[in-house]
Amino acid sequence: MSQVGDYSDKVMDHFMNPRNVGEIDGASGVGTVGNAVCGDIMRMYLDIDKGGVIRDAKFKTFGCGAAVATSSMATELVRGKTTDEALAVTNKAVMEALDGLPPVKVHCSLLAEEAIHAALWDYAQKNNITIEGLKPPVTDINETKEFYEMQDV
Repeated sequence: MSQVGDYSDKVMDHFMNPRNVGEIDGASGVGTVGNAVCGDIMRMYLDIDKGGVIRDAKFKTFGCGAAVATSSMATELVRGKTTDEALAVTNKAVMEALDGLPPVKVHCSLLAEEAIHAALWDYAQKNNITIEGLKPPVTDINETKEFYEMQDV
């Protein structure tokens, strides 16, 4: 794995050349989550077809390079997946796809996971459906037990 400082080449590529930046007008689901500690805010937009497949995913992120990179990678990972498959995209999957993150930036991958969940929740609420295993979203990742477990990393 090649590195630039503490960041892999993939992290740097997704930071310098982020994929899927922007908004989706009339999105099927939109989720916003933040981190009060570092000030990162991530908004994920999903366009989901009638069969429950994500046709498009876009993001807008205010935050550090790792937050931008994890947002970009998360949109790449959920495109073409069903809502159930997208729900299974974890922060670990985002980190692995980016060839890792420095320990102090692991929380950015959790931000990406929670933004996907928040957008799926919005979609489910708008369509009065249940996505098995989907929980109500958090607005701040500091509200999650995973955030506190990561502090031991």
